Amino acid sequence: MSETIKATLQYYGISPWEIEVLYEFLNSHFTVIQDEIESNDENFVSYLELKIPLTFNEEFFQWYDFKRWEKVKSVFKEMKRRRGNSNALKIKINFSGIPKIIFIIDIVDRQKFNNAIEKIDSVLELLQYHLDPQKTPTGISEIIYKFDATSVRWCLNTATSENKKYVFRNESWEEVI
Repeated sequence: MSETIKATLQYYGISPWEIEVLYEFLNSHFTVIQDEIESNDENFVSYLELKIPLTFNEEFFQWYDFKRWEKVKSVFKEMKRRRGNSNALKIKINFSGIPKIIFIIDIVDRQKFNNAIEKIDSVLELLQYHLDPQKTPTGISEIIYKFDATSVRWCLNTATSENKKYVFRNESWEEVI
């Protein structure tokens, strides 16, 4: 099955060792495409985007195996540990599906960064409420989650449709002009 499902690692400022370890964990289920890019954010020394061409849901974690996912999360936490408490690392995890679910982790504090990594799985429990058609704008193609270090939880951040962008504020979606 790994021959037909292609995951992508796009990165800069990540050591060859870190990429190799991630590659090994992903390669068991995916054909992994590596793409080293130029720095595109002066606020971060290191950046990693993991594009997973599957829907973020319980079936993904059963198929991929929770133990293997825990190992991937451990690599992310080790990457942060190696860089210290600064804005040195930004990780973006992008799941395909309708809508795409994207997690952005760019927290300075290492303990809160680790907490964000650990709590990604917990969003599964909330997804049905977050994607309730009566609460979300129509035609949403992408939803971005960011970890709120103050409340110590993943929060809806932005959503996009074909022609519109929305921000989640005060427990509702507001169109951004």
